[in-house]
This record gives sequence, C-alpha cells and structure tokens, in this order.
Amino acid sequence: MPMIESCDIAIIGAGLVGASLAAALAPSGLSVALVEPRAAAAPTDDWDSRIYAVSPGSVAFLADAGAWQGVDVQRIERVEAMCIFGDAPSAHLQFSAYEAGIRELAFIVEGGRLQSALWQTVTRAPRVRVFCPVVCDALVQHANHTDVVLNGGTTLRAKLVVGADGAQSWVREQAGIKVNAHDYAQSAVVANFSCGLPHRGTAFQWFRADGILALLPLPGDRVSMVWSTEDTHAQTLLALDANALAQSVCEASGGMVGELGTITPAAAFPLRQQRVEAFVKPRLALVGDAAHNVHPLAGQGVNLGFRDARELAAVLCDRGVQHDCGDYTLLRRYERARKEDVLSMQLATDGLQKLFASRAVWSSRARNSGMRLVESQPFIKNLLVKHAVA
Repeated sequence: MPMIESCDIAIIGAGLVGASLAAALAPSGLSVALVEPRAAAAPTDDWDSRIYAVSPGSVAFLADAGAWQGVDVQRIERVEAMCIFGDAPSAHLQFSAYEAGIRELAFIVEGGRLQSALWQTVTRAPRVRVFCPVVCDALVQHANHTDVVLNGGTTLRAKLVVGADGAQSWVREQAGIKVNAHDYAQSAVVANFSCGLPHRGTAFQWFRADGILALLPLPGDRVSMVWSTEDTHAQTLLALDANALAQSVCEASGGMVGELGTITPAAAFPLRQQRVEAFVKPRLALVGDAAHNVHPLAGQGVNLGFRDARELAAVLCDRGVQHDCGDYTLLRRYERARKEDVLSMQLATDGLQKLFASRAVWSSRARNSGMRLVESQPFIKNLLVKHAVA
C-alpha cells in the first residue's frame, strides 16, 4: 500500500556532496531523507583509482560535519608544494604552502574511503533517514511541498528537494532546468603507481601536446595519475598492459618521481563542462555535479561541490524560525552566494584548456609568457593559493 512520509529536506543522491550536505544539516533541527540507489562499499586494503585533492577549507567543512575524522590518516597525503610545467623549457610555476604561510595546499584522499566515512556519519545522524537501495520514479512539485515518489511505493513529502545526483541529474531533468553542455572530446585517464623516487608531498602537472598530465602524491612512495587527453589517446592508454602504461607515464613525466610500477589498472571518465540556467527553483536546489561540471585541470570539481553543500547548509541552518526551508527567497541566497565562484572556475578552467590545447604560435607564446609572469610575482601566486585552499 502506498505510504507518504513527510520530511523537511529530501536529498537525492548520497555521493560525496549529497552525503556531506546531509551530515552538515545535523545541527539544523531539520529532518532529512537521503535517497541513494547504492550503499557505499566498505574500504579494502586495495588502492582506489578515484583520487580527490580536497582543499583545507573543504576538510574543515567535512571535519565540522564529523566525517573527515572517519578517514584513516594513513591513507591521506598532504600536498605541500605543486610544480606546473608548460610546453616551453623556461615556462613553469611552483607553489609552496610554506611560502603562502599555510601548512598544506590540499589533502589527497581516495574517493571510496571518503565516501565510506561520510556514509557512516549520515547513518548515525539522528535526524537523517537513509533510503537505500532506492530509485526515484517521479517528482511532483506543489505550492507548499514537493513529492518524490520512490520505486517501492513510498512518497517523500518534502518542503525542499535537493538534487545531488550527479552530472546526469534526474532531479534537474524533472524540474525542467536547462543545461548548456560542452563536450571536450577528452577523457580523464586515472591510475595509481609506485614510484622510485620520493615525491616529497609535491603534486606535479604537465601541459603537453597530448593533454594535461598530473601526478598527485599518495602516502608512501606512491602517486596517482590523472591524464586529461583526447579520447583516441585515452583509448590507447587504456589498452596498454601494466608495464607499458607505467613506462609511458614515466616517459611523459620525464622520470620526475623515478621508475613507476602500476598499482591499479587504468580507468577513464569523459570530460565536459556543464552550466545550468538556475541553481534553484521554488522548493528545489541543485548541488555538486548536478549544478555544474568543470574541466579537472585545476582539481577543484569536488571542492566546488563541497562549497555548495557548505553554503546551502549555512543558509538553511541560519534561516530563522520564520523561514520555510523551501522558500524561494531563502534558496536564492544560496544561488547568489555560489554563482560567482562556480562561474569564475568554469571560465578559468575552460580558458586554460582552450589555451593549452591550441597549436597556434600566438597561443604558445601567450601561455608560456603568462606562466613566467605569474612565477615572477609572489603576490599573485599567493592570491591563487589562497583561493584554491578555501
């Protein structure tokens, strides 16, 4: 028999961003329903090929929500420096946490372990009810509430529905929010390696003719690779055996961290940029990849999502007793707070991707001259660092 269950907020999608929002709403006094088709898998000793560079600001947010403490410290690596190389020998950038007056630029963590820690946090939260494994069948918006019909026959009657269900968001589609998408015809190829030389807590990035290669430090003598490259080259990398892949990455990185040995097989994810026409509608809000996609060259995609969750949680926690949590004017506060940050990151990453993908002589001169200019200006470098760690 169909059942109706009432809640203040229904969050559709319990990935990193959706689960972090649910955890952050614990002090709000609001009742939360978290809907997810698949439970987070328990971590194993194997290394996860999906790695995230989490900013110190995002770590503080996750710690306040009670989740970061659940990640094994032995599987977290601090990034204390970053070296970026252009396509000219003299074009390079070096960022140092010490020079910027901070302890670290980022924390490198496995996606699966962070997801598991968040899952444990929300399942313990007293006012969060998890519906899993469940998929949504329909979303029906009304003036004073929104109904989310689940496939088991239950209907969640919520004052606010949050779409945290990824780049192909079902919530966004049901709400009729339009998306402007740009496919880069590229894939991000990821894999983890043992390395012959210590990385010293340094992240490396190369802007190459065949894409953007990054090596991120992992605990011990290990690194994680993200190679954003044309789809044809991505397929070539995926077809290599473990030894050939390690040799190819070692050569592309100039042996920066010595000989490599493959720990996890290569996997690939398609790259695109997506801009939505609105982050909110009456009784509905989007967060994370449902609200935006950016090129991964700056490693800021997940941090944009965490900043969405942080801002929406702050708006809802500070709403006051007179505000319905689904009120459009309240949700517009969240949208206004997030649009500039998201747009600036989309413009920056898209512009850099186009600049370094161009084979024109003028663009080569521009990008390499720009890198040399920034490297010579410590004030500009520190400003970039302070924005990235927020």
